[in-house]
Amino acid sequence: MIRVVLADDQTLVRAGFRSILSGEDDIEVVGEAADGEQAVALAHEQRPDVVLMDIRMPGTDGLEATRRITTDPRLAAVRVVILTTFDMDDHVYGALRAGASGFLVKDTEPMELLHGVRVVARGDALIAPAVTRRLISEFANRRKRPAPSPRLNALTEREREVMGLVGAGLSNDEIAARLVLSPATSKTHVSRIMTKLGVRDRAQLVILAYESGMITPGWMT
Repeated sequence: MIRVVLADDQTLVRAGFRSILSGEDDIEVVGEAADGEQAVALAHEQRPDVVLMDIRMPGTDGLEATRRITTDPRLAAVRVVILTTFDMDDHVYGALRAGASGFLVKDTEPMELLHGVRVVARGDALIAPAVTRRLISEFANRRKRPAPSPRLNALTEREREVMGLVGAGLSNDEIAARLVLSPATSKTHVSRIMTKLGVRDRAQLVILAYESGMITPGWMT
């Protein structure tokens, strides 16, 4: 059972998400929060698998609440998905840096919401194409190309290749197909990379791939 906490200051938004999620046999909404403080408290109390977190809330906002959840060793298993709107894409980078595992647009289709919750609950990143484009733009607009991170020295050439594909948004199955590997081998590579680099999840791998200059606009073309 996937346990979910909803954090949004709008009661109707929470009610809508609860209605969709509660209709699934494998998902249970275990709490609702109207602000960041309540979200953090519920994360400690309920230890959910996923927190759906609005960015703009009174008091402690979603970014700070996300940071507090993802940096707390006691909540290492809790994943945060940011609820955003099209006009708030400027928060993408900050939220990923804060430890979010992905994004969902508030008016997303029900099936996309359910898919997103399940994807993040199993440990994958959820970064929609539109959000990925925003991330690319963020780094493309920088005047200086970032220097390669010395942390990458721990990786083999194959692991660097796999990490680059993770950064480009490919799933384990897609990486396996591109590199002619088995899905299990692809998954093993990703797990080893995360262990070597000490990152929380795939979303953090994406950030590190961009910050170290591994991914640039047009990289996959």
